[in-house]
Amino acid sequence: MKRIGLAILCSALATSAFAAPKDCEELRKEIEIKIQAKAIPSYTLEIITAEEAKQHDSAMIVGSCENGTKRIIYQRNDS
Repeated sequence: MKRIGLAILCSALATSAFAAPKDCEELRKEIEIKIQAKAIPSYTLEIITAEEAKQHDSAMIVGSCENGTKRIIYQRNDS
């Protein structure tokens, strides 16, 4: 159920990404606010290149920035 909510969040962010290229740090902060609103206690958001994103199997891509050259990945840090 949590993955469905996160997928919906990602879809919403993807539609806004088509409007204009965003600064990666600005987009990361927007995503972080939405994750915190869902009260997820421990997670990591990381800005990486698009090439590096292909190598991260365990991470979920939640955003794209700088004209698609970088990705923001989300990893939940379960205890």
